[in-house]
Amino acid sequence: MTQKIFIDGNNLTLEMLEKIAFGFFPVAITPKTEELISQSRETVEKILTEKKTVYGLNTGFGFLKNTVIPDSEIEKLQENLIISHCAGVGEFLGEGIARAMLLLRVNALIKGFSGVRIEVIKLLLAFINLGITPLIPSQGSVGASGDLAPLSHMALPLLGKGDVLYRKKIRPTAEVLKENGLEPLKLKAKEGLALINGTQAITAIGAITLIKAKKTVLIADAIAATTLEALQGSKVAFDPKIQQIRPHPGQIKTAENLRILLTDSEILESHKDCDQVQDAYSLRCIPQVHGAVRDTIEYVEKVITTEMNSVTDNPLVFSEAGEVLSGGNFHGEPVALVMDFLAIALAELGSISERRTERLVNPQLSNGLPAFLAENGGLNSGYMIAQYTAAALVSENKSLAHPASVDSIPTSANQEDHVSMGTIAARKALQILKNLENILAIEATCAAQGLDFRRPLRAGEGVEILFALIRQSVTKLTEDRHVSTDLNQVREIIFSSEFWQKLTQYFSSFSQKNE
Repeated sequence: MTQKIFIDGNNLTLEMLEKIAFGFFPVAITPKTEELISQSRETVEKILTEKKTVYGLNTGFGFLKNTVIPDSEIEKLQENLIISHCAGVGEFLGEGIARAMLLLRVNALIKGFSGVRIEVIKLLLAFINLGITPLIPSQGSVGASGDLAPLSHMALPLLGKGDVLYRKKIRPTAEVLKENGLEPLKLKAKEGLALINGTQAITAIGAITLIKAKKTVLIADAIAATTLEALQGSKVAFDPKIQQIRPHPGQIKTAENLRILLTDSEILESHKDCDQVQDAYSLRCIPQVHGAVRDTIEYVEKVITTEMNSVTDNPLVFSEAGEVLSGGNFHGEPVALVMDFLAIALAELGSISERRTERLVNPQLSNGLPAFLAENGGLNSGYMIAQYTAAALVSENKSLAHPASVDSIPTSANQEDHVSMGTIAARKALQILKNLENILAIEATCAAQGLDFRRPLRAGEGVEILFALIRQSVTKLTEDRHVSTDLNQVREIIFSSEFWQKLTQYFSSFSQKNE
């Protein structure tokens, strides 16, 4: 039986999010959070009883903030808010992202500053645990007042409206709720706004991109080491003495990874006394470039983890003081900036990878490998056009890496006059990551072909793991064939759970042997 994961508004990690969003681990809230939720709701009810006028409870929204809504219309106000703000367009966000949004919304609401009833939380949890996934268009958020359109589409099925993805089929929400014995919500004061005002779309996309990026940078190390072997490069530049006098943590870690991957390399040993003084930057500077990406990822993780455990709606209910305060926690700038930063870093990881691919296929740079890694070149073109594809993806990533966060367009009749464009930044970072996966697959394909030409000499222990796994499915290219089939297969291999397990087990066993 899958272990239940308990969240309390403060303890959510990327690992927990991944298990819940993609592994369908069940989620529950701690008893303490129920008390906080109850206190927060009691404060809202007290304010309503006292007939006070408070934004978000009994007023219009945005530019319409000064329009007072009578008590008899408050529930309709909250429902109208959700329906009217469902204005997103474009392809639906993936199931994992939508589930992450549900989880992040729960984690924010249970901190006890949003004024919702426990019934709202329970239905959100039911959606997560039963696999009922809202259909959320990917476009339409400016990143303040949070992700209004995406979160409205997330909230709409809670009212029993629209369609959902359930057991891999798109179905009417009302039918799915009835099948599972669930009643649609009838929203009370504050609850509609509490559901849709926040940064959960930005943060969900950002968190999932980050989860994948953390794995990708280690995979990139393994592929770079394979290319170094195929090009008969040198590992001198990875000497720890060099790293220690420029002690960026990512650089130190990357150089260490490369030394481990290249352990007992017959190829490197065979030419250690050659007359080539030093390698090109795309080989020699792997620790500096990959390391900088690592350091970027670490910084982004700190920001994303903070945001995952934050309250980002408005207004906020402070039960101890009996206050409801309006602020700007919905503004997506913190996440927008780091998503642009991550996008740039991932684009650079692809850029240096493509340069290594070029060296593999270019006979003037490949240290004796045949042109385009083709046997019987001329009749065969080998992996010539694979490098073109990598170049195209790298250039596409350069365009995508232009920061979204430097842009702002006023909304809501200029009431919301500065916005973050954070959701665009997060979506761009995710697309760059997808392109990067293909760029790295191209390098891995060419590097494996290069290693074949260095046989019978063996590569380093870690490199041989990757090479063997590739060659289980993709044979050496001896005459021209459908290259995209090779590239797609290699991409599946290098980003498979099997390779990840083998790679991490290798590093773990190496550490144990050398303790």
